[in-house]
Amino acid sequence: MLSPAETAELLPFAPLCDAVANAARDYAAGRIHSPERQVLPLAQNGVLLSMPATATDIGIHKLVNVCPANGVLGLPTIHGVVTAYDGATGAPLVILDGPTVTGRRTAAVSMLAIRTLARRPPQRVALIGTGKQAAYHVEALASLHPGIRVDMHGRSDGAAQSFCSTSNVAGIDLRPTSGAVDPAVDVVITLTTSLVPVYDEAPQPDRLLIGVGAFKPEMAEYGATSIHGSDVFIDDPAGARHEAGDLIQAGFDWATARSLADALDGTDMTDRPRLFKSVGCAAWDLAAARCALGRRVNR
Repeated sequence: MLSPAETAELLPFAPLCDAVANAARDYAAGRIHSPERQVLPLAQNGVLLSMPATATDIGIHKLVNVCPANGVLGLPTIHGVVTAYDGATGAPLVILDGPTVTGRRTAAVSMLAIRTLARRPPQRVALIGTGKQAAYHVEALASLHPGIRVDMHGRSDGAAQSFCSTSNVAGIDLRPTSGAVDPAVDVVITLTTSLVPVYDEAPQPDRLLIGVGAFKPEMAEYGATSIHGSDVFIDDPAGARHEAGDLIQAGFDWATARSLADALDGTDMTDRPRLFKSVGCAAWDLAAARCALGRRVNR
């Protein structure tokens, strides 16, 4: 059973992105089985999430508790574990720290979207949101795009300033920012739990939009203007129908959705602006377990 630090050490972002790309193709081809997550209620609006996935090499089960009220208690919002099992025998192989796996694989999915869908390597990224997931994305950007400028947008100027002043990530130009997203930004990543859109500008062909935070039907980060004017790619189209609140509220035509695997394979790519919606699924946790197990073996 590995600690958060030990788990993170086995999940560097470059190989983790490659593992997610392979898993996306496996998932689309039916080589990974990943049913929709089971959600059970806990007290104080918390939820218990059960997320299994299997392939021929390994099976995994992520069991995490998300408890929004923990913040006032000085406790992490997410607790849990990801257990990996041998695909042939079912024997337990390793227990990874659940919040660390979730944070790093989610950021890796966003980085893979940038690698696959951005018109060019990003020079300036805007992050909207200053929570834990924003911290993972800053770390991922510093690892894969050193020297990049990252504009931090928070609920208030103070939130953005506090995030930047307490960040210990080196190698990027991290700046607190207020107001609208600067025209020079070529990637926008939203990482909030907002119930109303935090971004609804007319889409631009040279600006990639990535939505990460809205994971319930009542949440929305992007508005209808941004959504309907873009080609929309989704990491897990099946799960998004029930969880991607911004797409649901905008009346998105699900028949036009394309998957992460479609993007990786260059299927029906156009010159229209692009929006990538990330809702997550256990297939990405399986990818993280593959990455971790592979690095343990190669040590």
